[in-house]
Amino acid sequence: MAESVRNFLNSRLGLAATLSAAALGAYLLWTHTGHVVAALPYLLLLACPLLHLFGHGHGHAHDRNKGADS
Repeated sequence: MAESVRNFLNSRLGLAATLSAAALGAYLLWTHTGHVVAALPYLLLLACPLLHLFGHGHGHAHDRNKGADS
């Protein structure tokens, strides 16, 4: 699945989608700065469990043959 995402991001459509999302994010940040600043503590609290799940490699495949040769 990661290969298909990488292929999409390297395509013209992927580049256009990425640039559109970045432009929309910049526009929303520019026009709604007060709302974004008010939401920062909640975003930080939301980031903690997400970083715990994905930052420690829990979402990656593990080697199933580890220890089979021992």
